[in-house]
Amino acid sequence: MRKFHQVAAALLALVALSTPSLVEAKSRFLQCVTYAREVSGVEIRGNAYTWWGQAAGRYERGHEPRVGAVMAMPSYAGMRNGHVATVSKVLNSREVLLDHANWSSPGRVERGVLAVDVSEKGDWSKVRVWHAGSHDLGLTSYPVSGFIYQDDGTVHFAAAKPRVDRGVLLSDDILQLAALER
Repeated sequence: MRKFHQVAAALLALVALSTPSLVEAKSRFLQCVTYAREVSGVEIRGNAYTWWGQAAGRYERGHEPRVGAVMAMPSYAGMRNGHVATVSKVLNSREVLLDHANWSSPGRVERGVLAVDVSEKGDWSKVRVWHAGSHDLGLTSYPVSGFIYQDDGTVHFAAAKPRVDRGVLLSDDILQLAALER
C-alpha cells in the first residue's frame, strides 16, 4: 500500500509540473483579431466590435462577402467583444466559408467553416455560423456589421501551404504566429 501511495504522489507531482497554470494557458490562446489581422492583412487592432468603425476611411467596406474580406461582428449577447473572421470561399449568394480563431473553443483555429446569411433582405446583416462543438449551425443568429476589404494584392498567411497539426489544419505561418502569442 505504501508503494501505491508513493507512485500516486509521484504521478500527481509530474502532472502538476507539466500542466500550465490557467493564466499561462489563457495567454496561449489565439484570438480572432490576431488571426484575422495576419490572414487578411487588414491592419486594425483592438476588440473585434471596434473593427467596423476603425475601418471607415481606411479600408473599403461593404455588405457583400469577398474572398479575403474580414466579416466584422459587433458585440452581441455572450459575444461581448464581437468577432472577426476571414472569408475563404464564397459558395453562393447566401453561404460562405470562413477561417477564424476562438469561435468553437478558446484559441482554436478553424478553416472552411460554413456561415449562412439568414437576414430577411439577404444583405448579410445576420448570420448563423457552424459550431464544431454542437456539429450544427445552431439556433443563434448573429448580427454582422459588414465586410472589410483588403484588395492590395498582397499574399498573406492564408495563401501559405497548410499542414495538419494535432488534428487542426494550420499553415506554418499561423503556427509561428500562435507561438508568438505565448
